[in-house]
Amino acid sequence: MSFAQRLEARIRKTQTPALVGLDPRFDQLPIVIQKAVRSRDHSDESTMRASAFEEFCCRIIDVVAPLVPAVKPQAAFFEELGPAGCTALARVMQHARRAGLVVICDAKRGDIGSTAEAYARGYLAGEDPNAAGWAADALTVNPYLGKDTLEPFVKVAVERGAGIYVLVRTSNPGSGIFQDRLSPGDTAETNQKLYRHVADVVEEFAAETTGNQPFGCVGAVVGATYPEELGELRDLMPHAPFLIPGYGSQGGTAADVAAGFTSGINGALINSSRAINFAYHRKPYRDEFPPEQWEDAVLAATKQMIADLKFD
Repeated sequence: MSFAQRLEARIRKTQTPALVGLDPRFDQLPIVIQKAVRSRDHSDESTMRASAFEEFCCRIIDVVAPLVPAVKPQAAFFEELGPAGCTALARVMQHARRAGLVVICDAKRGDIGSTAEAYARGYLAGEDPNAAGWAADALTVNPYLGKDTLEPFVKVAVERGAGIYVLVRTSNPGSGIFQDRLSPGDTAETNQKLYRHVADVVEEFAAETTGNQPFGCVGAVVGATYPEELGELRDLMPHAPFLIPGYGSQGGTAADVAAGFTSGINGALINSSRAINFAYHRKPYRDEFPPEQWEDAVLAATKQMIADLKFD
């Protein structure tokens, strides 16, 4: 099965486009996990923290696996810890795959030629979780080097039934300094900003890889914090699955993300990371659940997100 088919099957099974990001930060982990890992024998601080990250993320996976189609581990938090963190990331991703989840590794890789292909072969396992060291169904990719950045990733994705999500219009406040730049000869009236040129290339690759499916293996990262552009880009990229960050903690709402879908809940995943990972730190969940019941807060926050994203 292609990436698009597997993702669609999971969305249809769970009846939600909710995507749970996995963004572990040690000082925000439940005290019960911090105490538990500190009581064990670890060779150094990084190994101890990596153990905590693995336990935290795997327990979140166990909570959300019956409810959502996919998870998105953020590679940076694991890589910060060196080899032990990378090992923990690999185990977290394998655990998610065994739970039946689609796994999108948020590593924002990007290069050209054989280097890009090495990144692709290292991360993109696709249909077979054992086909690559990182076991990812899909990977986020930075297109800054140009169209030839994407070609090796697309090649491996097609071979393995994997997917990529290309950064097109990101949710961070400073994104416009590059992404809103007009190309030479373009004007504000023609609206040929840089992100639209990236969108054109993404749609080209997506359309070429659809087979007999509505969506190809090349998708787009488009932020919920720019709802007008989200609708515009959905029109420009009808064959690209969307990954939409910015919902929840960054201020995006269900109304803001609605334009990212093609029909019903098809065509997009809506990401929430901190608001679910650390739900036990914020109202109303910190008042409802004692610290040792942090998983119940994660469950409640996930269910709230799913309810919020039910569109008529």
